[in-house]
Amino acid sequence: MKLGLNMGYWGAGNDADNLVLAREADRLGYSVVWAAEAYGSDAATVLTWIAAQTERIDVGSAVFQIPGRTPANTAMTAATLDSLSGGRFRLGLGVSGPQVSEGWHGVRFDKPLTRTREYVAIVRKALAREKVSFDGEFFTLPLPDGPGKALTLTVHPVRDTIPIYLAAIGPKNMELTGQIADGWLAIFFSPESAAENMAPLRAGRESVGLTMDGFDVVPTVPVVFGDDATACADPLRFYSALYVGGMGSREKNFYNQLACRMGYEKEAIEIQDKYMARDYDGAMAAVPFDFIDQTSLIGTPDRVKDRLAAFADAGVTTLTIATYSGDLQERIRTLQTMVDVLEASGLAS
Repeated sequence: MKLGLNMGYWGAGNDADNLVLAREADRLGYSVVWAAEAYGSDAATVLTWIAAQTERIDVGSAVFQIPGRTPANTAMTAATLDSLSGGRFRLGLGVSGPQVSEGWHGVRFDKPLTRTREYVAIVRKALAREKVSFDGEFFTLPLPDGPGKALTLTVHPVRDTIPIYLAAIGPKNMELTGQIADGWLAIFFSPESAAENMAPLRAGRESVGLTMDGFDVVPTVPVVFGDDATACADPLRFYSALYVGGMGSREKNFYNQLACRMGYEKEAIEIQDKYMARDYDGAMAAVPFDFIDQTSLIGTPDRVKDRLAAFADAGVTTLTIATYSGDLQERIRTLQTMVDVLEASGLAS
């Protein structure tokens, strides 16, 4: 198992701290640092800045929004980032959600699986420096009956292949991820639910004659160290309530649906009801401790060390940590302690 760092959204506060954390993760030997985007900062600019301030650590998008860029533009950005970083870029993609796709980008949120499959195929073709022509349901290149012609990417990525990751939650999207991606970006990953939730992913790999060997399973896992696990869970309640209760509409909240599949249907409904009524304190209080405990690493270093084995047994290959608690020095200590804990567990790779 390797370690990664998720910086979340740039511009959400403590941006200078995030740069310090990225540098520290680089110094400590972390494998990758990820940046996100929604409808604020874009991930590409952030990753360029981080790549310029680090030496060895990979930089990854978690994620570039598929409705926000054409496939060709994403290939251009990926190739440029890979070149500027000296071959350290990982391309994470996701369809976002209906509210952002349609409200921010003006792209209909229809047939996301078909759109993703076509999108990844075009990106791969462009990054392979083939002439890009494509005839699909969503993308046609070049456009017919016009002056356009099939073009070849002029930038040479450092590596022959840039790894592509998909952020997937639903079973059908998980199956697609297994079929066409090099890795999976997971959220609210629970080792206890992993066998059932990852079954479509494994089925997708098998359907195209592949195994899980070499496939990168990358959950983002909040980490809070302390003597009292219950107290450690408290800083994570807002994060859980925001996603389960407030990300998307009542009808289309993929995180809420995931919580339901994990066995928290009653609680997920209560969290959403309270969050949408703007009772944020009530929504946070409604998040069960067990949900946070399953999907996070909280408590003493020994408790976290024992818990790491469950994540490894569930198939996690890169454990990306998120630090939501404490000042900069405490967050740095969290990064350092995770290295020590992973080494002590005997699971480091």
